[in-house]
Amino acid sequence: MYVLSKSGQPLMPTARHAWVRRNLKSGNAIVVKRLPFTIQLTYDCPEITQPLTLGQDIGFNTVGVSVTSATKEVFSAEYHLRKDVSAKVTERRMYRRNRRGRNTRYRASRFDNRKRKVLQPSIKQKVESHERIIKRVRKILPITKVVIEANNFDMAKILNPKIRGRDYQEGQQKDFYNVKQYVLARDSHT
Repeated sequence: MYVLSKSGQPLMPTARHAWVRRNLKSGNAIVVKRLPFTIQLTYDCPEITQPLTLGQDIGFNTVGVSVTSATKEVFSAEYHLRKDVSAKVTERRMYRRNRRGRNTRYRASRFDNRKRKVLQPSIKQKVESHERIIKRVRKILPITKVVIEANNFDMAKILNPKIRGRDYQEGQQKDFYNVKQYVLARDSHT
């Protein structure tokens, strides 16, 4: 269970369920969240914490998060990212073009009022999701270090360490129409 101080600062989590129950019954603590179960103390206490490391494994659709102390894991979760951002942007573009095509005789013409975008909306949403996950975990745990794992794997290089240049284009699936044809041939059509 996660514990917040009277001022709202995160403290170390506890596994002492009886202590939590007694504090809730006596009014020394209140429930702040039900998922994950978090209490806030209503009395002053020293805010002594241990260093905690948040590890985040970024994925395309799923983000894995784990918080560890020197001895054990205190939090782990899996977050699923949105997959509909590109479709929503396309739909919004369709409605915007429809509005512009209407007869609006009293509206001044606009041509150069667009802001330059640094990131595509789908990528921007993923970056903001990663930041939001870290903020959410920091609200309940005293995180001292954040480690983000971002790896790109070259699967062809793992299978064949001597691969270079044109060999990437002439791989295992070179003469096959698609992946399905390759798998059928690989498995002898069984």
